[in-house]
Amino acid sequence: MASAPPVNGTAHHPGPSESSIAERVQLVDEDKTFRPELSGQIERWGLRDSGFNYNIVAVFGSQSTGKSTLLNRLFGTTFDVMDETRRQQTTKGIWMCRGKDMADFERKSALFSLASSEVLIVNMWEHQVGLYQGANMSLLKTVFEVNLGLFGKKSLDGYVIAVVGISTRVLIESTSPCPPSGRTLLLFVIRDHIGATPLANLQATLVADLNRIWDSLSKPEDLKDRRLSDYFDLAFTGLPHKILVPEKFESEVQRLRKRFTDKSDPDYVFKPAYHKRIPADGVAIYMQNIWEQVQSNKDLDLPTQQELLAQFRCDEISAGALAEFNEQAKSQKRPIEAGRVVDGLGALMKNWRTQALTRYDREASRYHKGVYTRKRADLASVIDQTLSPLFLGQLKNLHKQCLSTFKKDLLDGLKGEDYSFGEVVTKATKKVEDAYSTVAKEAFVEGTDWNWEDDLDLLKEETRGVADQCRKDETKKMVNQIERNVKKLVAEPVEIQLGKPSPQMWDGVLQTFSEVLAKAEATYLAKAKTFNCTDEENNHALASLKKRSWIALRSKIEEQTADQVLLGKLRAHFEEQFRYDEQGVPRVWKPEDDIDGAFKKAKEQTLELVPLYARIKPFDPSLEFELPEDSTDDLANEDFEFASSLVVLSETKCLDLINKFRRDADAYYVEAKRSTVSSIAQIPFWMYGVLVVLGWNEAMAVLFNPVYFTFLLFGLATAYMIIQLGLTGPLLQVTKTVAGEVQRQATVKLREALAQPETAQPVRSGRSRQGSYYEDEGRSETPEVAQS
Repeated sequence: MASAPPVNGTAHHPGPSESSIAERVQLVDEDKTFRPELSGQIERWGLRDSGFNYNIVAVFGSQSTGKSTLLNRLFGTTFDVMDETRRQQTTKGIWMCRGKDMADFERKSALFSLASSEVLIVNMWEHQVGLYQGANMSLLKTVFEVNLGLFGKKSLDGYVIAVVGISTRVLIESTSPCPPSGRTLLLFVIRDHIGATPLANLQATLVADLNRIWDSLSKPEDLKDRRLSDYFDLAFTGLPHKILVPEKFESEVQRLRKRFTDKSDPDYVFKPAYHKRIPADGVAIYMQNIWEQVQSNKDLDLPTQQELLAQFRCDEISAGALAEFNEQAKSQKRPIEAGRVVDGLGALMKNWRTQALTRYDREASRYHKGVYTRKRADLASVIDQTLSPLFLGQLKNLHKQCLSTFKKDLLDGLKGEDYSFGEVVTKATKKVEDAYSTVAKEAFVEGTDWNWEDDLDLLKEETRGVADQCRKDETKKMVNQIERNVKKLVAEPVEIQLGKPSPQMWDGVLQTFSEVLAKAEATYLAKAKTFNCTDEENNHALASLKKRSWIALRSKIEEQTADQVLLGKLRAHFEEQFRYDEQGVPRVWKPEDDIDGAFKKAKEQTLELVPLYARIKPFDPSLEFELPEDSTDDLANEDFEFASSLVVLSETKCLDLINKFRRDADAYYVEAKRSTVSSIAQIPFWMYGVLVVLGWNEAMAVLFNPVYFTFLLFGLATAYMIIQLGLTGPLLQVTKTVAGEVQRQATVKLREALAQPETAQPVRSGRSRQGSYYEDEGRSETPEVAQS
């Protein structure tokens, strides 16, 4: 431990002075004995009453990597540094470096520093990054593993590591109290960083190595799920070459020093979370207990020479077997990634795995039993990790293939009319589940912790989802078909009932609709039995069918009550009442007939039909149709309201129809009045006598002339036959049509003749012109007088 004077050390110190020796203390000597001087040194530093206002940082790294130099530069300490000309180790025991040629001591001192310090600086050269031994990764693995066993249960908050060498450093800081924590910072200081490789790339390599080490740790059972980030925070920095660019080296050291001394620095390392929360006066006892716990741990002892040899050879044999295995496994990686289901993949993987392990067993089984067994388990784990993506990829591709097959089989089975939905789904489901199970079992490798049943359960869930969606689609399709049938069946009855308006008009409409709807619901329930629908789904579908059927009926009613259609119905009813008598015989109005009374009666009866059409209300209350307010349908109009659908014509629409009908009725009344005026101009009875007297000779000539009499008999016979055959009306119509056509053709010809230009006649006198003018004017007035 040391106080924190300003940084004023140099790169080389030829030998320690008495004052500098007094500023440092040896915690553990070369014989791995904890020294008792720490308590007195804390008193001399004036830290006994500091409470928690101190920080501890340790440095870790390979021999002669400049750990003492770095700490002297960063914190102004006085540790001995190496003479560049002699290149010999300067620090022994636990000061701030490791002991010479003491591997078990190196492990124990590293674990001690890790357990007692807040920040562990890992000091390493740039060229060591990525090297397992050069970067001390094997040592870190052992330290991490034992640290979990010794201290993992007590502190699960994490560590922050800064590695430079093994050394303990106390810094006086004004930290505020914080809850107890076990976190430590691992700060990697990469020396001689020339910048050819970006610091980010070096950081990625180190992080990957650390995670690999952590994943391979033999963790206690209750800590198996712990991650590196649960215990350690990682930080990284680089320092230029100390000899080649000393000025840049000193500048970067000062910047790194600021991270330890300036609390306002965003990268300040002495965060409250890292403090061990040991009062300064108890640090000596705490560290002594930590050392005793570390010292007694057998896992940090050096292995025997036999174990070292076994480790080397087993690693070498395992690497050879793994290389051959990787070459074999590579052949199936591309087909799996392309989405194919590889036939016989399980047999291939089992063969590759067996060959690799057999080769390892054949060559490594004669070495140390424990090492051989452990390395075999490691090799099997690596092999399984390589094969696992192939197995998972096979399952993924198989899953997609089976799901696609299920959808196709389901759609193919639902084609046509006569099918049982439940049978189609059951058959398709069993087919894909059997196919999946067969291929998945074949791909499974014994001795692994792989699992394919969970993915099968997921496939079953997805097929159920597809089947449910298909059932919903088929149900909607069936409801749509039934709805179309409902429309077809109610169309004609609605036209007939609305075409014969009466107080019982809506009774007929609703009676027919209820019967059609009952048949539609029965049809749905009969077909729905094969769909395995729940009662809730059936109730929802029936409510939807009921609502959509009512909307279809309402649409047909709107069609039959459109303005022009309804006006036509009103005119037809009025005409039937006004122009025909009770026996249905057309009326020929005479002057003595009560036209006004008949007109008023017919109009009032017709106007009474408008409120009848205005609202769907049956005469029999038992026929009233009800639709639940909560009935919903994804395809029906969401703005639909049943109460408002009962209103066919609004009050405004009724008034408009009444006004239009009255104008049409008035026209019928005027026409009837005109017909009575024309019938008044009849021929006097005495004229018939005059006709008989004047036409007597002509009649006798016809009767006594054989030719005329023959024609007369022929005409009478023809007339009798026409009357008997009921051809009077058609003959009159044909005659009327022919006469009309003759009249039209004559009119056309006459207009063509009159349109031709006349030859101008010379005018001889003014009187003649005036006389001609009056004559023409008189001729032009004559048709008007005759017409009027």
